[in-house]
Amino acid sequence: MSGRSGQEIEPWTPARQAVGSSGHATLTRLLDGGADVNEVCFGMTLLTHAIALEGDSALQPGQPIDSALTAIVLAHGADPTATPDGGSSAYEMARFYDHDRAIRLLDRFTARHG
Repeated sequence: MSGRSGQEIEPWTPARQAVGSSGHATLTRLLDGGADVNEVCFGMTLLTHAIALEGDSALQPGQPIDSALTAIVLAHGADPTATPDGGSSAYEMARFYDHDRAIRLLDRFTARHG
């Protein structure tokens, strides 16, 4: 698929769409069904996208930060240390948003899989 400028545009996968809409049940179903938990789209892993979405959502007035998407993706085997070319690591994204819950989850999964 090409954009107006002729550059290649990566389509959002169903798993990426589920993260973007905070579709916890849909994301779980897709990952259980074999969706690639370590996919990279627009320079972000699925895990990094989950952390960014949770961080962005918490910027809304009165919204507490949530870590359910991060937990789902990690529980399905996402690599907590993956850093795509030109992208941010999950830790970098979590620190950017002061997402302490995600950092704790990353620490636990890194210790188990490291």
